[in-house]
Amino acid sequence: MNTVTEHAIALPHGITLHTRQAGQGPARVLLLHGFPEGAFIWDPVMQALAPQARCWAPQQRGYGRSSAPTEVAAYRAKHLVADAVALIQQLGAPLDLLVAHDWGGAIGWNLAVQRPDLLKHLVIINSPHPGTFLRELKHSPAQQQASQYMNWLCRPDAAAKLAADDFARMFQLFTKFAPAPWLTDELRAQYRAHWALGLQGALNWYAASPMKPAVSADDILHSLHMPDEALTVRVPTTVLWGLQDAALLPGILQGLERWVPQLDVQPVPEASHWLIHEQPQRVIALLQALLAAPTAGR
Repeated sequence: MNTVTEHAIALPHGITLHTRQAGQGPARVLLLHGFPEGAFIWDPVMQALAPQARCWAPQQRGYGRSSAPTEVAAYRAKHLVADAVALIQQLGAPLDLLVAHDWGGAIGWNLAVQRPDLLKHLVIINSPHPGTFLRELKHSPAQQQASQYMNWLCRPDAAAKLAADDFARMFQLFTKFAPAPWLTDELRAQYRAHWALGLQGALNWYAASPMKPAVSADDILHSLHMPDEALTVRVPTTVLWGLQDAALLPGILQGLERWVPQLDVQPVPEASHWLIHEQPQRVIALLQALLAAPTAGR
């Protein structure tokens, strides 16, 4: 059925993820959101895929009504990936598609490297591969400047400032660089209710990550090194990328094939970071085609 429902799924390691679900088709699809979004961004996609797949979209750790540990260390990549692994194992592996945007993509990339047995195809939407992102953060002044907001989000007063004036700064994340006609009153209300449940958990993802512009000569970013075996994705991967993304510049796509041998990059020149909202039909058509491909389900 096409109706979207939400259920609390308790994971073995003590984390509960409130997960939106739809569909009854034979395929299995997991969709991971990023910041400052929530699982509800995938509702139209899940409804469109319902005849082909059972779809799940969790509210990630720290978001909405899902578990939100207070300590920053609880948001390190290993814990976030562990959430996804446990969820997939509980839902039934392997997935036919893992679809991920923004911070959700950070989990997707790592999961595809560490546990390729859990998914058949990875779909990334405007989320940087750690290998190319690390290179750009170290060597690209333009990307360093574009990513400065990450350090701002780590400030102790960031949550309060973002919530002030009816979440004015949060909405500016969508509207600062381009008009957002898709941001309807109904969607604004949905975001407002979502953010009112708390912002600090989501911000802890930034605080826990070393992958942000260096702030000093002894910053951990300078010495951070990841060997190729920790970066190589061994599942077929499709990257859908809005080229007007003001935070993640197109240089991130360069050299991606080094670590993703089975790669299909589909640039969208007129789209931004918010491609899912701007062009939902483009996203839906891609996923429908991948699910209908002869190799799907094998």
